[in-house]
Amino acid sequence: MNKTRVDRADGRYIYFYAFEAPAPVVLAVDEQMRGDARIELRWNALLGEYVIVSTARQGRTFLPPAEYCPLCPTVGVDAFATELPSPSYEIAVFENRFPSFRPDAPAVTDEAALHGRSSANGVCEVIVYSPEHDATLGSLGAKQVRRLVDVWADRYAELAARPEVRYVFMFENRGKEIGVTLTHPHGQIYAFPFIPPHVELEHAQSERWWTAVRRCLACDLVADELASGERIVAVAQGFVAYVPFAARLPYEVHVAATAHRESLLDLTDGERDGLAELLRVIQAKYDNLWGFPMPYTMSMHQRGTDGVERPGDHLHIEFMPPYRTKDKLKYLAGVETGAGTYINDTAPEEKAAKLRVAEPRT
Repeated sequence: MNKTRVDRADGRYIYFYAFEAPAPVVLAVDEQMRGDARIELRWNALLGEYVIVSTARQGRTFLPPAEYCPLCPTVGVDAFATELPSPSYEIAVFENRFPSFRPDAPAVTDEAALHGRSSANGVCEVIVYSPEHDATLGSLGAKQVRRLVDVWADRYAELAARPEVRYVFMFENRGKEIGVTLTHPHGQIYAFPFIPPHVELEHAQSERWWTAVRRCLACDLVADELASGERIVAVAQGFVAYVPFAARLPYEVHVAATAHRESLLDLTDGERDGLAELLRVIQAKYDNLWGFPMPYTMSMHQRGTDGVERPGDHLHIEFMPPYRTKDKLKYLAGVETGAGTYINDTAPEEKAAKLRVAEPRT
């Protein structure tokens, strides 16, 4: 894997990752500059958590025509200049032009005891899976998704080494129903200056379990699912995909390492192969279930980067699709958003069975 860095006029960077092709040719084109919008963290005293204020996000590109996609290659010096100034690339990563965190976030001051502010120091990256505008994780070749796993690991290692970063959160939003503004296959990476609330909850539960039984909670959950088999969707080398016993959404799927692996950096080459295979299989099953591309959020949970040793850190990926039937969305309403308790209208065992028999079968 070869990595080429390009520094842009507004201070952002691009990394082009090459595996078989030579380093890409970088074109001299006009750049779309990052704006000077308000960006800060505000402390929600009632819930004890941060809210990110980033006014630049109001200006994000919204579902442009394919010929003006900012994630496609820039085909020439006189063509539309995308975020990637090269006529070809394999996988690319760049700093988001509309970030929630910035390495150079401005300093802020508290207004009052109940109105706390902090600088939004961190990094927001966009990772472009392929130059093919209409590709998906499921349609990309196995070799390309395997390379994506290697790029994820590289980005995790580099961002985790930054002193201000406490958690490296990798995710993908897919589908208009999720609110996606660009359809080109891509994901994002947020290098947080704090541990996100949902991850904090996982840490707390894992710590309780460790204190009680001296075992990793996720390891025990995975072993229990494998022993039962009732909610298993697919398996590959070193990884298993299953609908959780207490799934929050009808077609929620977790992809977890079967051995205790805290982060991508702990995986063997064979386990990276298995993870890549299973990610392709799960998306293909989703898409084949009803014959259309299933929207979802995909989030990767792994070891924090704040230097704290946690026995319950265990690499897993959560898929959260919003559909409950072929033509009905599962909306989050009063009990979910107001009280924080999910209501699943279906039995996880039934949905696991439907996904298990959906093509491709494993």
